[in-house]
Amino acid sequence: MTQKKEFWFVVGSQQLYGEEALAKVKANAQSMTDALNESGVLPYRIVLQDLAVSADKITSMMKEVNYRDEVAGVITWMHTFSPSKMWIRGTKLLQKPLLHLATQFNESIPWQSIDMDFMNLNQSAHGDREYGFINARLNKNNKVVVGYWERPEVQKQMADWMDVAAAYNESFNIKVARFGDNMRHVGVTEGDKIEAQIQFGWTVDYYGIADLVQYVNEVSEEEIDALFKEYEELYAFDYGSYSKEDWTASVKVQASYEIAIKRFLDEGGYTAFTSNFETLHEMKQLPGLAVQRLMAQGYGFAGEGDWKTAALDRLLKVMSHNQSTGFMEDYTYELASGQESILQSHMLEVDPTLASNKPAIVVSPLGIGDREDPARLVFDGKAGDGVVVSMADFGTHFKLLINEVSAFEPTVEAPKLPVARVLWEVKPNFHDGVKAWIENGGGHHTVVSLNLTTDQIVAYAKLVDLEYVIIK
Repeated sequence: MTQKKEFWFVVGSQQLYGEEALAKVKANAQSMTDALNESGVLPYRIVLQDLAVSADKITSMMKEVNYRDEVAGVITWMHTFSPSKMWIRGTKLLQKPLLHLATQFNESIPWQSIDMDFMNLNQSAHGDREYGFINARLNKNNKVVVGYWERPEVQKQMADWMDVAAAYNESFNIKVARFGDNMRHVGVTEGDKIEAQIQFGWTVDYYGIADLVQYVNEVSEEEIDALFKEYEELYAFDYGSYSKEDWTASVKVQASYEIAIKRFLDEGGYTAFTSNFETLHEMKQLPGLAVQRLMAQGYGFAGEGDWKTAALDRLLKVMSHNQSTGFMEDYTYELASGQESILQSHMLEVDPTLASNKPAIVVSPLGIGDREDPARLVFDGKAGDGVVVSMADFGTHFKLLINEVSAFEPTVEAPKLPVARVLWEVKPNFHDGVKAWIENGGGHHTVVSLNLTTDQIVAYAKLVDLEYVIIK
């Protein structure tokens, strides 16, 4: 999903305690680094740095962090008391995410042997308050994780934050290719692309359909046949009422689209894209199966030219390691008492990372777009707790809507529905959740993740000074 990343581990102390004490601090920090890296919990490697014992040392390290692309963030730990004035310049210069790990090397106080030498060497409680004050004074949007560092729940909090930090860094590399403009007359998909680039780092570029068609025309039959064989291995084939020949021809059109779009995106450095069924021109079909396949590979996507949601989709795919995360659209309510929920789907493009069963390739007419019958993957969505998010542009600022949901697998067949379906209940309950979403301007296009938490989404929002509303 992203290039190889690492996090720098910076341990605070000071020269006051002497070289022998500092050597012990460094040894303890190295032991902690090795154990955390070997835990199997952290998604990225941490790298211990020189001890932070002076303003010059801290400033130099933070400058280096900013210019090292492979460094996604900084984790700090106050082994001893580290005077906070030393941290001011370096912390102000730091442009990457910061986690303050409030822990100590030893889990318990050794009452039978504790003396002042031990107290001076192991005063993380003292150091945490001093260091925490300066971050608060500097209005730093840093994360604070509290607890003994060997405990799984503490390591899980660190791991969750690392995923947010990696996504924050990737946000500045997100490039969205728009094949066609926004759907006509729709308000929620519009937005200020310049402001999005300033605030989030997203680059959004427009391309005419002819630009993509040129790539489609250059795809060879050998490439299409090879990809079709891959489809045979991964999916069930549902011929429906079509002849095998006609069905195969339709699917191979989507195969050519998948190859062409991927090639176009990769050559331009794009990690997300949009399409628009109102702008197809020389395209034989609306891309369906092709888009689903690309989403499964980690590309962000949204329909109808909705570049905000496409970029957000890519961002959350990075954050979630592309697990159970994808573009979604609110379609139809279930209003039976005690069963209130929302059916999520799209014309074609439902993300297969959310599939609970083996997807089937289905060819079916599409009532919009005025093109040939397109192929798509049909499946039922997974069950699980997660979050659904929507980005809105209010003219003066962007706003992120966050709603916690509980997805569940459908128990009733839908034999005439030729698209994938995802069902979920919204929190705190259907009536209050839906009402709050509407009142706060949440869009019908969203990104859902059954792998991320509200805390992770909020952590990112704080890093980019993004207004957010939590509905839970």
